[in-house]
Amino acid sequence: MVPPRETSMAGILADRAIRALFEEGRLASEKPLDADQIQPASLDLRLGARAFRVRASFLPGPNRRVADKLSRHSLHVIDLSEGAVLETGCVYIVPLLESLDLPNGLSASTNPKSSTGRLDIFTRVITDYAQEFDKVPAGYKGPLYLEISPKTFPVVVRRGSRLSQIRFRDGQSLLREDEMLALHLAETLVAAESPVISGSSIALSIDLVGSGSDGLVGYRGKRHSAVIDVDVKAAHDIYDFWEPLYSRGRNELILDPNEFYILVSREAVHVPPLYAAEMVPFDPLVGEFRVHYAGFFDPGFGHASAGGAGARAVLEVRSHDVPFILDHGQIIGRLVYEHMQEAPQALYGTVLGSNYQAQGLKLSKHFKTGD
Repeated sequence: MVPPRETSMAGILADRAIRALFEEGRLASEKPLDADQIQPASLDLRLGARAFRVRASFLPGPNRRVADKLSRHSLHVIDLSEGAVLETGCVYIVPLLESLDLPNGLSASTNPKSSTGRLDIFTRVITDYAQEFDKVPAGYKGPLYLEISPKTFPVVVRRGSRLSQIRFRDGQSLLREDEMLALHLAETLVAAESPVISGSSIALSIDLVGSGSDGLVGYRGKRHSAVIDVDVKAAHDIYDFWEPLYSRGRNELILDPNEFYILVSREAVHVPPLYAAEMVPFDPLVGEFRVHYAGFFDPGFGHASAGGAGARAVLEVRSHDVPFILDHGQIIGRLVYEHMQEAPQALYGTVLGSNYQAQGLKLSKHFKTGD
């Protein structure tokens, strides 16, 4: 049995409450919302009309606005109204269409969207006076900016493109270790015989056997490719951008330094309707690699009644400094779970834009599936 919550109102805001933030003027936007912009436990953020090419990434610090730093460090301004190419190895800052006027007690955090991470586009949200990326303090009033740095593929973006998402949090919502264990026993969060639960997180391991007859276990990104339009689905041939990786009976994979890999968890993942989950960066002390992008898992991901039974976690992985050997079943990532303030009106898998429900090893939505 899952233990009762200590504070019934604390938790992640669901879709209905996010809509209410707009109605109350706590969220504002320069253009009307897209039909599928509000997700079960998050809001997609949209790019504005200009991108500032900057020399380097930065944080404004406690006494400065982002605009003050841009006035000093911007190299040139790119018009995104008709679409533009963002090149690999460059850093861009884009004002977002959405802005905030949060009440005291309501904070937020941001993450790349799943498709953004799978294209190896590094993104981080910045607020005025910020000393941390991807964190919005309670009571913040002001604009939002997105730092963008494509790592493997050049990409086309435009005003309204959605690369990042924001999740709103009222109070303390993170499950403790004992709550995590109780929830796993009741709901099977990760389909493992002996789940590793510690420090309020549950471990995921890597699948290097492959479920198909061909032994496909992952993909490695090709460099010097054509551009990818982030707003167009099923437009590109997989083999123009990715090198397939096969197990060949070895059940291991050598990660080359600074290469980008798409891999998949061995375990199916389940996020019950009253909870939200997040992939957290993995401890580098267990090896010279990391799951490159953290990511949000909405309520209903992997939930049987929402069509998600057997859904795996797709992992974006890099090795740093030295080659590193991954073995089948090795722990490679961790999930943390948080209470929802209420159940969402629509679970993941039942709403527009649920591109990765019931997924196995799957590239982003931009590539042709071959079906």
